[in-house]
Amino acid sequence: MKIRIKGNSLRYRLTKRDVEQFSKEGYLEEITNFGGPCLIYALQRGGDDGLKASFNNNKILLTIPVAMAIEWAQTERVGFEGQDNDLFLLIEKDFKCLDNVAEDQSDNYPNPQAFR
Repeated sequence: MKIRIKGNSLRYRLTKRDVEQFSKEGYLEEITNFGGPCLIYALQRGGDDGLKASFNNNKILLTIPVAMAIEWAQTERVGFEGQDNDLFLLIEKDFKCLDNVAEDQSDNYPNPQAFR
């Protein structure tokens, strides 16, 4: 799972394995260790009011409603977006880049643009 933060926007991108694990467990988290304090970012299934985000105890928690989570994992749907107060939220499947990058992308979804 990757996270991108820019201004008042928060974006999570998940690989195939991430989506499978999240689909089974309803929770997924990553930890970035800064040599002392850690930043935790997590995705949780729950609620029914659209995407929600919170930040407590060095943890960014993005919550996705159950119905959305099921649709996302079981269909070709790329993702969902929403607004939580002034914060724009986006969760999406991670596609392979069209450019050559050093990052391992073997677990990413095929990029639909690659077939055009």
